[in-house]
Amino acid sequence: MLAVTLAFGFAARAQDQPANVAGAWQITWQGRNGAVTNTLTFTQNGTALTGTMHGDRGDAPVNGTITGNAIDFTIKRSTPNGDFTSEYKGTVTGDAMRGTVMMGQNSRDWSATRGNAPAAPAPAPGQ
Repeated sequence: MLAVTLAFGFAARAQDQPANVAGAWQITWQGRNGAVTNTLTFTQNGTALTGTMHGDRGDAPVNGTITGNAIDFTIKRSTPNGDFTSEYKGTVTGDAMRGTVMMGQNSRDWSATRGNAPAAPAPAPGQ
């Protein structure tokens, strides 16, 4: 009985460990004129995430958390029209992740792969 209890406790703790997302990711979502791909770089300290989104509009800071394989992060850009915040929520599976981003009042699907390979395009809205 003790072995079963210890095994269950170890498995439960392993599931609570945050996924490792440190490093560079290619992230893609559908924009108004087709697929948009940027480089997203994370630094991870336990469940805390910081980093940078690199894209055509310059660099923007990233802050978020990872709990198990659930990832949440926010990107805030300062523009001439004011600050613009995008809120990402998703799931990490190894060297891939996918989820939904809220950009203002609009929701879009996104996907990312770790490393230099481009992410598979996120599905077009309504698919």
